[in-house]
Amino acid sequence: MNILITGASKGIGNVIAQELKKCGNIFVTARNEKALQELKPAGYFLCDLANEYELAKLGEFIVENRIDVLINNAGEYIYSDIDKTTMNKLNHIVAVNLKAPIYLINKAVPYMKEKKFGRIINIGSISGVMGEAHAGLYSATKSGLIGLSKAVGLELAEYGITVNTINPGWVDTELGKNSINESDFSQEEILDCIPQRRFVEPKEIAALVKYLISEEAKGITGQSINLCAGLSVGI
Repeated sequence: MNILITGASKGIGNVIAQELKKCGNIFVTARNEKALQELKPAGYFLCDLANEYELAKLGEFIVENRIDVLINNAGEYIYSDIDKTTMNKLNHIVAVNLKAPIYLINKAVPYMKEKKFGRIINIGSISGVMGEAHAGLYSATKSGLIGLSKAVGLELAEYGITVNTINPGWVDTELGKNSINESDFSQEEILDCIPQRRFVEPKEIAALVKYLISEEAKGITGQSINLCAGLSVGI
């Protein structure tokens, strides 16, 4: 397998890249070259997903390296009241969280169809399942990944290609901590709302990704899987 992970320089993406090293050839992309090099991948590509020129070049990289497992992990979080939303914020988060995954899938699918095999995993968020006040842009884009996975999973099922979304809850990463700092709630208050009273570990997400790209998971497609320590169930 030739596996590409976006946003692999830190957090969830970095742990996924390390977990999948034994599964195939690892290719990674992000904006931090040093962090990507430290992963010792088969190849890497520096890319700002919000930059259309760089995104197009990443698409060429996907075609050249015959990527048949695509992990759309990179994402941006914006905490902002809907009536304070600016066009710049809107364009940026849609470009990174939704437009880029769609485009990268578009570039990866022809080879997957030819091979009669492919795995596409979109890293969504529990905010795209439940909604998050003051994070409407984030919730909307992550919800979009769920719809995308359902539709494209159905479209590609006959080719042996699966498409799924993993929706993490609060995760113990830098992004998760920054999200807490930007919110109106303390870490203790957030933990009180999580049934298991803990944050999800990145390695849990990586383990699920590893399973979903395996032969054993070939019957799972178009699904939205919540990995949220019970947050989606209720308080």
